[in-house]
Amino acid sequence: MDKYQMFAPEQSMKTVFITYNQAYHDIIVRLLTKMSLRGYTSFERAQGRGSKTGEPHIGDHAWPTMNSAMYVIAPETRVPELLERLRALDEATPDQGLRAFVWAVEAMI
Repeated sequence: MDKYQMFAPEQSMKTVFITYNQAYHDIIVRLLTKMSLRGYTSFERAQGRGSKTGEPHIGDHAWPTMNSAMYVIAPETRVPELLERLRALDEATPDQGLRAFVWAVEAMI
C-alpha cells in the first residue's frame, strides 16, 4: 500500500467536536491529558450562540465573551467517558456554555 493512501483505522474511531466558552480551555486540555487522549486540534477563537439558552459569544463590545472549539479523535470505546466528564463540567457551570457532537472517523492518512 502506498504510504500516503487513506486507510481505515485499526479500531473504530470517533471525532468529538466540542464548542465551549474559552474559559474552559485549560480545564478541557487537562481532562484530555488525564484520560490519555492525545489526538486533538483546538481553535482559540470561535463565535457562536447556543440554540436554546445562553448569550452570544461574539467577541465584540456588546458581546465580549468568545468561544473556543476543539476536535478530539478518540477510540469509540473512550467516547462515553469523555462525554460524561464534559456533561458534568457543563452541568456544574451551565451559564458558561459547552456542547459536544460525535461522528465517525471513516478514513485516515
